[in-house]
Amino acid sequence: MRSLLTRSASALLLVLSGSVAPLAAQNFDEFIAIPRGTVALTNAKVIDGTGGPPMMNQTILIEGDRITAVGPSGSVRVPADANVVDVSGKTVIPGLVGLHNHSYYTGGNGRAAQLSFSGSRLYLASGVTTIRTTGAQQPYAELNLQREIEAGRVIGPTMFATGPYLTGEQGSQTMTRLEGPEQARRVVRYWAEEGISWFKAYTWISRAELGAAIEEAHANGVKVTAHLCSVGYREAVALGIDNLEHGLFANSEYDPNKRPDECPPGFRNGYADLDVNGPDVQATFRDMIENDVAMTSTLVVYEISVADRPPIDERVYDVLAPEIAEEVRAIAVARRAGRGAIDPAVFAKAMEYERAFVDAGGLLAAGVDPTGYGAAPPGYGDQRNYELLLEAGFSATEVVQIMSLNGAKVLGIDGEVGSIEPGKVADLVVIDADLEAAGNLHATEVVFRHGIGWDSPRLIESIRGVVGVR
Repeated sequence: MRSLLTRSASALLLVLSGSVAPLAAQNFDEFIAIPRGTVALTNAKVIDGTGGPPMMNQTILIEGDRITAVGPSGSVRVPADANVVDVSGKTVIPGLVGLHNHSYYTGGNGRAAQLSFSGSRLYLASGVTTIRTTGAQQPYAELNLQREIEAGRVIGPTMFATGPYLTGEQGSQTMTRLEGPEQARRVVRYWAEEGISWFKAYTWISRAELGAAIEEAHANGVKVTAHLCSVGYREAVALGIDNLEHGLFANSEYDPNKRPDECPPGFRNGYADLDVNGPDVQATFRDMIENDVAMTSTLVVYEISVADRPPIDERVYDVLAPEIAEEVRAIAVARRAGRGAIDPAVFAKAMEYERAFVDAGGLLAAGVDPTGYGAAPPGYGDQRNYELLLEAGFSATEVVQIMSLNGAKVLGIDGEVGSIEPGKVADLVVIDADLEAAGNLHATEVVFRHGIGWDSPRLIESIRGVVGVR
């Protein structure tokens, strides 16, 4: 990725390097399964996030907040005072890096809530140890949450906070409705000084506004991603964008009716027969790859509105506040029946598009986007993405890499997190199953962040019935 290193990213790297306030003083002991110290996870199946084959019967040695050794059990010297944890029959993967993981949630009939309590816990309990929020409704709430987590006063993942959405005059009331390039520069400059590390441009932004936002962001040491429509992907790449969200679902440039700075209504409807190996799509990929622009997969937030898909996992309804769960269930049943749903052929094409992007040499990461009508909540939606990427044709090792190391690369922290290697921060997920055989992340048992092993079931129990309201 570009060598641009943000001020906020630099601050987070200090956190990753271990300068974190002690958690014991915060009375979180009931949620800690394995305290920080010298810990040896023995007899593990390891999928290390690099894309390499699984390694059997491995020992991972953690000392403080760092991984200090990885190797076949019996070959790693385990200190006499180590806490030895036998993880036979379990799989260990890197902590997931969620690249589209809002700190707020929308669900049911127009509900919206900042989830600074339940969302951060559910992310961590689901194995997500780092998130980029990718658009803020309450930027100060995000910055405060990020600082509270860094200080050890709140349970949650490492956060890269984003500024308010940057969109055109048709944007929602929670977004910055830009009226020209100079306003874009002013908004970016202000929030960069406040400490955010990324901005997200949204559907109705113009090329002039997007270009100004990108230029000002880079001048202030921060980056820009986008959920586009009025601007095509190749146009955004030419303007210097750093990342693009949602894959095929947000790229209107293949619509024959596309006009400059306009979002063609229903443009995705014609994409079922799109040739992902044809010259138009390959030109998009070539521009992105040559300019180090990654793509973020968010399949789950679209799947919840696709007809004839499997029912929403009951675990989702179990953690939602009861009144929200009832509303979400009713909408899910209706959309699965085809009313207002996304065409299954277009959804399949979006999967094919992402597979083709990677085959062309593109960098694909992933995130949940816990918006829409609420059936893809924080963390659980990330776990569903694992299954959907398998369905898209990626192997288990490729999916783990997409959801961990690739996200770390986009954020510029792959030297610290994203894979299981000596010297890296001990962000790990212990799954009580053979992950390749299980095909899902439901059996997440312990999640290490900075060397502390959090008890996933207990964290989930602590927020059951309040997700969506606090």
